[in-house]
Amino acid sequence: MAFYQFRLAVALCVAVLSAVVAFVVHNQAMPPLFPSAIGVCSLAGMALIWRDISSKMKGERRTLSSLLTQYVAVKGVGWLGRRQRRKLEADTLNVKQVQEETLLKRLQKNQHTCYGRQYDFSSIKDSDDFRARHPITTYEDYREFIKRIAVGEEKVIIAEKPLILALTSGTSGASAMLLSTKDTNAEFFLQGVTVGLDAMRQAFPATDSLQRTTKFFYTPTFRQSEAGIPIGPNSSTPASSRHMLNLYTTPAPAFEVPSEKDTLYLHLLFALKDPSVGTLESNFASTVFYAFTALQERWQELVEDIERGKVSSALTLEPKVRARLEALMKPDPERAAQLQVHFQDGFQGIAKRLWPHLHLVLAVDSGSNEIYGEMLRQSYCKGIPFYSPFYAATEGLIGVNLWPQEPNRRYLLCPRSMFCEFLPESSLEEETPHTLLMEDVKEGLNYELVITNASGLFRYRVGDIVKVVGFHNQCPIVEFQYRRGQMLNVRGEKVSEALFLDALKKAVAQWPGAQLVDYCCAESGILGDMTGGSDPHYQVFIELKGVRNLTEAQRYKLDICLQQDSAVYKSFRIKGSIGPMRVQLVAEGAFKEVRKQMMAFSNTSPNTFKMHRVLRRKEYADFLLGKTVS
Repeated sequence: MAFYQFRLAVALCVAVLSAVVAFVVHNQAMPPLFPSAIGVCSLAGMALIWRDISSKMKGERRTLSSLLTQYVAVKGVGWLGRRQRRKLEADTLNVKQVQEETLLKRLQKNQHTCYGRQYDFSSIKDSDDFRARHPITTYEDYREFIKRIAVGEEKVIIAEKPLILALTSGTSGASAMLLSTKDTNAEFFLQGVTVGLDAMRQAFPATDSLQRTTKFFYTPTFRQSEAGIPIGPNSSTPASSRHMLNLYTTPAPAFEVPSEKDTLYLHLLFALKDPSVGTLESNFASTVFYAFTALQERWQELVEDIERGKVSSALTLEPKVRARLEALMKPDPERAAQLQVHFQDGFQGIAKRLWPHLHLVLAVDSGSNEIYGEMLRQSYCKGIPFYSPFYAATEGLIGVNLWPQEPNRRYLLCPRSMFCEFLPESSLEEETPHTLLMEDVKEGLNYELVITNASGLFRYRVGDIVKVVGFHNQCPIVEFQYRRGQMLNVRGEKVSEALFLDALKKAVAQWPGAQLVDYCCAESGILGDMTGGSDPHYQVFIELKGVRNLTEAQRYKLDICLQQDSAVYKSFRIKGSIGPMRVQLVAEGAFKEVRKQMMAFSNTSPNTFKMHRVLRRKEYADFLLGKTVS
């Protein structure tokens, strides 16, 4: 059905939709004026809608109210997505002007804050003036300002009170505390979510259905600042919107469970109950991967629960939460028998067998999540396309992926989300480096992003290095390369995460039967006397499937592969100023355990956690050394 027909139908039936639903679902009495002309038209509109709904349904029986709510939500977001996509296309035709407008909007809104008066925002007329007056900043420039906000001082950096004090993931050091505002949230939804979903539906038309999504999400815990502002990760639970829950397989009570392990079990339980799941979703591919490893460990328990219509007694649940969950469970021996057969046939390609109508895995699988995406595509989720929709951070939305089917994850920078500047990779260590603007960057070169956002960061070094891989009209398209803080550097060689991972994958390919599960590195300096050599070198911790031991020759392959990929590393190795790598094979599950330690230390939510590829804390390296098996 054409969308203009849908809008007409909704306009006609909006006055009586609730009455229709009430009558059909609850058999309540109709309003006395229902048999009017409006009522007749509304029924006609409902008929159009129901025909469209029926064409999009799969397998599972759903209530009418649930289907209608999801239908309206999907159509509404679809309309917004097309509208925002047109705006984005128009913006990419005049990037310089749009960026100027975005910057001046930020400065004008915050000109009467302490920070705005300090830098005289009210008199800044353009981006050249701004860059001349305002220095490039890092987190240390904001730490004291944010402390003042946390204790209740107003109009320090931004004009309004922040929604939360958002903690970063801490992959490049200690977790930082940034501001999250209504503007940054609105930008993420309008310029990111709606546009990404529009691109998704164009690339994967089968996702335009009324199938539910399984979203692996964990309700974050928050503490309060002295002024009562929530402190925690910048994410909100789907349960915060009652209407959103109709989109997901997981029911509301599950989002009240504080344990990640127990919540994951409930995600899996209610997903397995529904054979018509259409999408698996999470912020990062790592979360999806850990979900499937848990499924492989606990499938028998899950099948038994579905057969009996119960929730496992092994879960630590509040009695009221357990009662609400079990009220949603009914014995289903037929589905349990189907699942039993699928699991007994093995876990290769298990996702498509469990959910035959599964169309997509929606999760970021670039950067530090690249290896998890590859493992999922090769094993559990074989044959299912992946879409990595956004390039975003705690600082806000940076880019959106308009090319879902391309294997390289490319992101179009969103020119109305942030004012962007670019530091050439060659000038990163300069004291006063000169920045370029969107219209100045060159294809094929690497830059560090410097952003001015809607939540009080001005000319802020994000720490991300991106490569400009092309342009959409006038707007740069980028690929994430690495985090500055996640670079190996014992003698000034500066080996990036992307460079090291490429070498590691080449080496693993030469180890018969080996499959990479996870890895991280440490510079020998943080380990002291435990390094096993006097020359500075890399300690590499690897978890593998398919092998129990590595020969010395196999371990040395990794060093050779990195020398082949990095001329600078090779020169230091030849001169002897960097010693050979020490490659440690760790026990199965070691990275799952160290992940828990990292999250606990930085107060990071599972929703936002990214594995530290270069360890900066000795405790983590010591822990993995203790897990070494070869």
